[in-house]
Amino acid sequence: MKTLFAVLACCAGLILSGCSATPPSYTQNDVTKLAQTLTALGPEVDPAEATRAAQIAFSYSKQLATEYGVTTSPIIHNVRVNEGDKERGLCVHYAEDMQRRLNQEGFKTLQMHRAIALPKTPFNIDHSTAVISRRGDDMYAGVILDPWRNGGDLFWSPTRDDTRYNWRPRMEVLEELHPEEFAAARAAGLLPQL
Repeated sequence: MKTLFAVLACCAGLILSGCSATPPSYTQNDVTKLAQTLTALGPEVDPAEATRAAQIAFSYSKQLATEYGVTTSPIIHNVRVNEGDKERGLCVHYAEDMQRRLNQEGFKTLQMHRAIALPKTPFNIDHSTAVISRRGDDMYAGVILDPWRNGGDLFWSPTRDDTRYNWRPRMEVLEELHPEEFAAARAAGLLPQL
């Protein structure tokens, strides 16, 4: 059954995305537009931090796709990861790695969040992403940074404008999906109060 699912997923991915993925690419204009969007999150946002975050978001998306060995559509790559042919490259890996990399910068005026979108239909899968916002704002006032969606080409959008997914805070979704584990972890002092 697992093999049948893999074959069907591969066929669907090929139909939906073509036979091969294009190499991730971006221009300085792309970086500038994202930097301007980040700067416009509020007067407190340091334009130098916004520019640095935009540069990293684009270049690191490309780097991650290379490190993960992405040569196919995201869905096909997911199947390869789930089958054990590839080690990383699921959306959650991109989100974890992007958040970790941007947090290394120690931004004073920007902060990172994580979001999850649960499937809208039985044919969808859940999706994870990183979100960047003005420090102190929630993820809904931020910008989605999604390298997975286009196989290493960064997709970005203000969170509220990305209607393809119904984004929610990661911890909120995980608590909804695993209430007993969260209650035990919270009782043990391992989780902050939501």
